[in-house]
Amino acid sequence: MVTSILAQLGGLEALFPRGIGQYAVGGLLVATGIGVIYVATAISPGNSTFLETTLSYVSDQSQFQQRQFVESRDWRVVFAVSIVAGAALWGLVLDPGPFLTEVQPWRLFLGGILVGIGTRVGKGCTAGHGVCGLGSGSRTSIFNVAVFVGVAIATAAVVAALGVTP
Repeated sequence: MVTSILAQLGGLEALFPRGIGQYAVGGLLVATGIGVIYVATAISPGNSTFLETTLSYVSDQSQFQQRQFVESRDWRVVFAVSIVAGAALWGLVLDPGPFLTEVQPWRLFLGGILVGIGTRVGKGCTAGHGVCGLGSGSRTSIFNVAVFVGVAIATAAVVAALGVTP
């Protein structure tokens, strides 16, 4: 059914060669987790403060002992671990088989570093801005999501134009 809807939308199924089910389920789980955390704590969750929160367990530095990190560190760790566990569950149980990529490890590492820097500069991650911020109508989040998407599109276009392969 979903494939036929995508076909009617002008060939969008080519963008999702493995179907959209995994994306829909993932989106619903992320939204549900964020909703539960927000209802329970009145805090818009995101993972951009995960490192500081985790370091608050082991470091005495005042930077990591801020009240916001200490008070929210337990659920933030559970939130981050749940994201990894959910992906592992999907990959191991619901869609078994090896996850293979041809992307060179140094490129994955560099991409992770750049995402981390962008998250820090943008004062939030895609979950925080894209789900919580857009949902609440935050102008800062609307701007940040536009920048995230714009940079992703520009990067993909430049990489494709240069003929860069994994």
